[in-house]
Order: sequence, then C-alpha cells, then structure tokens
Amino acid sequence: QVQLVESGGGLVQPGGSLRLSCAASTSIFRLYTMGWHRQAPGKQRELVALITSGGSTNYADSVSGRFTISRDNAKNTVYLQMNSLKPEDTAVYYCYLRNLVDSWGPGTEVTVSS
Repeated sequence: QVQLVESGGGLVQPGGSLRLSCAASTSIFRLYTMGWHRQAPGKQRELVALITSGGSTNYADSVSGRFTISRDNAKNTVYLQMNSLKPEDTAVYYCYLRNLVDSWGPGTEVTVSS
C-alpha cells in the first residue's frame, strides 16, 4: 500500500482557481498512473483526471479545458490545477494511484461558493 496525502482544498468563489497537491510515499512514484476522483454530496464518486507515467492525460468532459493534471516525479507529487471553478465542482477530491491494489488518499474538500 502506498500512502497518499492530499492538500490544497478549501473555499473558493465561482470563477476562481485552486491547486490541489498529492504526495506519495513510494520511491517508484514515476512508474505509476496517478489521478484525481471526486465525490459530491449525494452523488457517486467520479473520475476527474488521470496522468500516466509517460505524462499522457485524460479528463472528464465536465472539467476538460478548465482543469490540468500534472506530476513532479522528483517530488513524488501529482497536482490538479483547477481554473474557472463552478459550484458543481464542489466535492471531496481524492488522490488515486493505480496498482494491482489501488491506493487512495483520505480526500480534501473543495467548496465553490460565493
């Protein structure tokens, strides 16, 4: 099991920006596909973005063009830059590491409200 710790969540106004970070405990972080999922109140958890070991990215249609996932392998960290935030982006955001047994962070809450 890999330990994942998210940070950067909080309250932001609609149209604002927020940057989430996720630090991983593994020394071979560079080999893993990483991602972000989110779960809004009363809704199922959904995939937001993925980034492979080679840097290829995929995004949910709802965030494409607004969110950017990136990674810094030297820091064992994956980021989610969220721009043009909308109230419907309000959710708990979870860091994800793909493996035979997936790893999940405890989540960080993002609230988009005026």
